[in-house]
Amino acid sequence: MRRILVAVAAASTLLLGSAVPAGAAPAQPAPDPLPPGWSASGRALTWTSERPIPPGDAAVEFWSGDRLLGRADDADDLRTFVLKDGLPARPADLQVRIGGKRVDAAAPPSAQRRAKTTPATVPARPAHNVDPGVKGPYKTTTGEYSLPGVKLSTYPQPVEMQAVVVAPRNAPGKRPLALFLHGRHWTCFTGDDPDAITLEWPCPAPSEAVPSHRGYLQSQELLASQGYVTVSISANGINAQDRADDDGGAQARSSLVRKHLELWADWSGAKRSNAPAIVRSAPRADLSKVFLMGHSRGGEGVNRAALDSLNPPPAAQDDYRGKVRWNIRGLFLIGPTVFGHNPQPDVPSATVLPGCDGDVSDLQGQMYIDATRGVGSGRALHSALYAVGANHNYFNTEWTPGQAVGPAFDDFFGEDDPLCTPGVAPARLTPQQQQTAGATYLAAAARLFVGGDDRVRPLLDGSGVRAPSAGPATVLSHALGGNRTPVIVPDQALTVGNARLCEQAGATQETACLWTEGWFSPSPHFVSFTYPEPGRYAVALNGTATATLKPAKAVPVAGAQSLALRLVVPPNAPATSFGVAVTDDRGKRTELGTATISGVPGTDLTTSYWGQEVRLTLPRGVRAVSRLDITPRGEGEAWLIDAWGWRPGTPAPRPEPLARVDVGRLAVEEGDSGTATYSVPVSVRGKQRAAVRLFLTDRRTGDVKSWVADIAPGATKIEVPVSVTGNTTFGGDRRYPLAAKAVRNAVVGDYDGGVDVREDDPMPKITVAPNPATAAEGAPVVWTVTLSEPADDYLYLAFTPQKPAAGTELSSTDVDPVWFEENSFESPEPSRPLSETLLQPFLVVEPGTTSVELSVPTVTDGVAEGTEHIRFATDIYPPDFGDPITGPVIDGTVTD
Repeated sequence: MRRILVAVAAASTLLLGSAVPAGAAPAQPAPDPLPPGWSASGRALTWTSERPIPPGDAAVEFWSGDRLLGRADDADDLRTFVLKDGLPARPADLQVRIGGKRVDAAAPPSAQRRAKTTPATVPARPAHNVDPGVKGPYKTTTGEYSLPGVKLSTYPQPVEMQAVVVAPRNAPGKRPLALFLHGRHWTCFTGDDPDAITLEWPCPAPSEAVPSHRGYLQSQELLASQGYVTVSISANGINAQDRADDDGGAQARSSLVRKHLELWADWSGAKRSNAPAIVRSAPRADLSKVFLMGHSRGGEGVNRAALDSLNPPPAAQDDYRGKVRWNIRGLFLIGPTVFGHNPQPDVPSATVLPGCDGDVSDLQGQMYIDATRGVGSGRALHSALYAVGANHNYFNTEWTPGQAVGPAFDDFFGEDDPLCTPGVAPARLTPQQQQTAGATYLAAAARLFVGGDDRVRPLLDGSGVRAPSAGPATVLSHALGGNRTPVIVPDQALTVGNARLCEQAGATQETACLWTEGWFSPSPHFVSFTYPEPGRYAVALNGTATATLKPAKAVPVAGAQSLALRLVVPPNAPATSFGVAVTDDRGKRTELGTATISGVPGTDLTTSYWGQEVRLTLPRGVRAVSRLDITPRGEGEAWLIDAWGWRPGTPAPRPEPLARVDVGRLAVEEGDSGTATYSVPVSVRGKQRAAVRLFLTDRRTGDVKSWVADIAPGATKIEVPVSVTGNTTFGGDRRYPLAAKAVRNAVVGDYDGGVDVREDDPMPKITVAPNPATAAEGAPVVWTVTLSEPADDYLYLAFTPQKPAAGTELSSTDVDPVWFEENSFESPEPSRPLSETLLQPFLVVEPGTTSVELSVPTVTDGVAEGTEHIRFATDIYPPDFGDPITGPVIDGTVTD
């Protein structure tokens, strides 16, 4: 008979139901049922979407309440997402989040944003007198090269070495090289059918490869006209194979970038005669002046390439073995991911945060600015560019409807949103407007970071001016680094009065800067690395009371012209003023004046609690600051991110010799007795005294331990002990993931590793009695399932209906309808044999117990039917839902 599916679930779905062990009270409540669409099988936790979810750049994350379980891999059907070893021992409130937003259910009202529904209008900034968006003096030439693919160690298929080159004609001498890397997108398409897109490599016939690398030709043309040799490389082979990478493919993308740079170093030197025709027709590239652009995961990839170039990885962990023959002068990152929160702090960068981003919608790229604080020399400028009305995809023409050769879509998913829905929102940029603004600010970053033209800096550093060529686009900016010196960088040593020192990624409503009940951060500044994340603070201002902030000791500000503050007010907030005063180290108080900002345009679907930079002149007599007073001139919420002494100019970055930290993974056997201590392999290279924050998780309990590890000069490893107690009873595999984030004088390459403990004892066997079991119609059919010995942890029993060997099978309407729906997520009507339904009772065996009852409640229907039969196949699963052991087939009969 036809099944009626009321939930998107596979026939193997394991529905966790409550059960009480026979003769024993449960030690604690049994796990909640898995919601519709969720299943567990083998070593995987699986979620199946009701609609296709095209491959994007943000990670698909599985959460249990406010606990991150991990990043899931996507399948070729674009609906199925799998997290290996993902199911916790006691799942609760399972959620799927992409870019910080939940996609498996609607947001609860208590977690909705506090922004007003009508977005604000941002006053136009004055036009800057230098416009980097104007074409330069050179005509250009365009061509492509395609070379044999390269093998990356973690991927079965070679990755293509393909690129499009746009270069200036007749430009004298060697020219700077700008390399572009696109983000994660589907790789193959067939015609214009949106259902015929896949994430495969190589693309099977008759499908074609998506030419994502051709999506930045406007920016390439602009830079080439200004004298740059530009190359945009293809990374489809990585996009189709990075699902198993702990870092989302960042290391692979870094290797690909550096392999292309190695070729360009050859082609600009003695091996030029071996170069492709388009390369030979272009001026020689100057590899001492390299500029990298990365979109989305491409942004994280080029950042990793900069990190790996300045701080080489251990040879065994890198697919690039060549010598670094280039100098990366700057980065331009568009809607980037930053899974590792590991920016290269000493390479200047500008990061575009699209205000209508529907992919990396938490705008986590803000960490390329904020996570550099106090890590390196602090001289490199790091700029944030908040682009109102821009989405994620349209910066690439091959991801834009009407411009792409294949299917494309608007990644912003909200309907009738007054800020971001095309045709509804006046502030929403057209694709051409967005692409022109992106090209203009990319050229500004290249001109500052590579060309050294400080005249364009005000477009990037929070000076409040706009680029005329960007047209109607509103691009807000702030920056760290450059000629800034810290005044107030909130930490535990800061003394706060009439305000609250809050945790940017706090775990509780009392400590967090902005609480949203575990939904996602409405502020790019408050995106967490791992949840929770201590050690990051801001100051929450309270009403109209004067906030008094005292650093641990007076901070020198001699030479600074202004005090620059990054302040956050709620989206769409009216003009809000703050009186600002400083007290010097001699006790003299000076009123600096009033700072005024309005809320960034936002709606319930945008991430708009964003820090705006305001500057107040510092009198020459103020040489140190021992106290900062901020007085809000009105009601409402506000947060201080930090405050800096500012003066104009862009100093040379001068990278520091930072220590490099890489986290490895160790697999060990549990053992039969005693406690063994293992150390997570954490390698260190460098001579600097440094510090990193570590996060060690017990995946079974969910407990997270976090601490700052100090690194002595010349240290080669960090000791992270993990104690493993052995026994002779079964408890399943255990995992202890370790993550690392730079705090001071360090960079982190491989940030994710840990210890995996393999269970070396056999799983208990099960017996079932009576078999067969018998009951009269209207009474339950009851079996007692007994384990051969108790286990250390929860074990799970799955019962799948089978067609009986003979006789009439019990039907879906012969059992209690409530019980049936709870154990199948489908209706008992129409009546059909149980083996043709999604029924799968699922029981839990508590640790230390050995038996549990399976009860099938039957109903009386008043119809003469004779004896009916029921049969189950049984499987027993370990605590991590690894491979099950097949148990006996059990039978039952129901007499009329």
